[in-house]
Amino acid sequence: MLTVVDHVQLAAPAGSEDLLRAYYVDVLGMTEVPKPPVLAARGGCWFQAGQVRLHLGVEEEFRPARKAHPGLLVTGIEAYAARLEAGGARVVWDGDLPGHRRFYSEDPVGNRLEFLEPER
Repeated sequence: MLTVVDHVQLAAPAGSEDLLRAYYVDVLGMTEVPKPPVLAARGGCWFQAGQVRLHLGVEEEFRPARKAHPGLLVTGIEAYAARLEAGGARVVWDGDLPGHRRFYSEDPVGNRLEFLEPER
């Protein structure tokens, strides 16, 4: 029986780890989690905030995910969007999901990310 998603993996180009750290840690407010040594040798980074875990793995013929994306629940979505914009990320609001406020953004290598908050 499935109980919860353990993590979501996104791809990234080789050598992009510093860009990823700057975005996922400094802009999104996540914490970098050390990878096991055998996996660290492959490059990439792992990040966590509460129970949200994102793994960025190196892909040789990298192409950013433009449609596929993780949907990340946030609190205080207006302030969170402002945080991303202050960090240099583009925020695109989308009102097409009933009962939610949401926007899309991209990480520094072009992967699509969705941020949403249920309306109260």
